[in-house]
Amino acid sequence: MTLNVIQSIPNLDWLSAWIKAYAFVHTGDNTRAINTICSLEKKSLLRDNVDLLGTLADLYFRVGDNKNAILKFEQAQMLDPYLIKGMDIYGYLLAREGRLEDVENLGCRLFNISDQHAEPWVVSGCHSFYTKRHSRALYLGAKAIQLNSNSVQALLLKGAALRSMGRVQEAIIHFREAIRLAPCRLDCCEGLIECYLASNSVREAMVMANNVYKTLGANAQTLTLLATVCLEEPVTQEKAKTLLDKALLQRPDYIKAVVKKAELLSREQKYEEGISLLRGTLANQSDCVLHRMLGDFLVAVNEFQEAMDQYSIALSLDPNDQKSLEGIQKMEKEESPTDATQEEDVDDMEGSGEEGDLEGSDSEAAQWADQEQWFGMQ
Repeated sequence: MTLNVIQSIPNLDWLSAWIKAYAFVHTGDNTRAINTICSLEKKSLLRDNVDLLGTLADLYFRVGDNKNAILKFEQAQMLDPYLIKGMDIYGYLLAREGRLEDVENLGCRLFNISDQHAEPWVVSGCHSFYTKRHSRALYLGAKAIQLNSNSVQALLLKGAALRSMGRVQEAIIHFREAIRLAPCRLDCCEGLIECYLASNSVREAMVMANNVYKTLGANAQTLTLLATVCLEEPVTQEKAKTLLDKALLQRPDYIKAVVKKAELLSREQKYEEGISLLRGTLANQSDCVLHRMLGDFLVAVNEFQEAMDQYSIALSLDPNDQKSLEGIQKMEKEESPTDATQEEDVDDMEGSGEEGDLEGSDSEAAQWADQEQWFGMQ
């Protein structure tokens, strides 16, 4: 009805495309929504439109294109320094990229604008979560929900914090509520499936993954999600491999699919194939997890120096990546025979000390525990 009326009004040709774009958004057809909004962006009337950029950033996030999502969020906040909408997702993406200083600065800026919105609390909660302060992240997520009970990102933050603290059944409640509010958002379903897998409920995880696959269609994300569950059972390993190959055929640069395929190759001890896969992906983008996994594969084929380089690159991208630190420490302890011989030649009497393992602790747990009853965490 609206489109028929618009056709009779001059200078409103952009509005029909705008309506189509948001129709695609609400039906979960994110790819067509992105294409439509990109065409709108080129029109002089809507160029540098903050609302349009924010929607485009959110859509890139939904299809797993985090690089473009961050780029569009940055453009939007440059145009409107007081922008709050969508900044919770932006903060989450920055935290996942290991840019924790940027996350902290973003949280401070948002609190200076307003502390009566959920977004500042979610951003600060993301910073706490990715610095292993899960009790504080739980408190901040609960505060965000108190301010806006429909904040999907706040529910996901609180659910993730609960899961990390071993309170899986409580986490499941929050992820289910997030799915109710945003049924087309795959990250909500991923959170619930991770809870099922954490509690060894593989059957429930498989049912959920199949439902997502049927509802949202066969795209790289749903294929990878289903493959993730299939990897949990020995009898469905081949099915997982087929699903991941299909996902990578659609999107060779989809990091989650690459990670899962690399995990499968590692199980099969196909290290050279895994190295080729990871190097091919890293030729076009840089990611902490991919560099660390490449380091693990290189260790397996005794390429120790290059493995050390890959671990170092991973840490430069995310200084808090514990697994990369452990990889470097392990290599330093298990020196190559050549190095060990050289050290014996220099000083046969030289002793070797043991390095202690790095241990993370949630130092603020006690501080925030008293707050829990106030925000529905019991």
